[in-house]
Amino acid sequence: MDMRRNSEGYYDPTAYEGTKDIIREEQEIAKLNHKVIQSFRLLVDLAGFEIVGRVTLKHKESGKVFK
Repeated sequence: MDMRRNSEGYYDPTAYEGTKDIIREEQEIAKLNHKVIQSFRLLVDLAGFEIVGRVTLKHKESGKVFK
């Protein structure tokens, strides 16, 4: 998806410039969450356990919840 275009498909550089830092930060938080979950799964496996239920994480700074 090209973030430089609006929902109608027209080029909208102003909106892109205003939101690109927020989008980048959200992507970085999502990548970090993925790494944390991978590490947690490995740790649990090495300890001889398995995850049976859903693991919910909340990013302290942004407040975003990952389920």
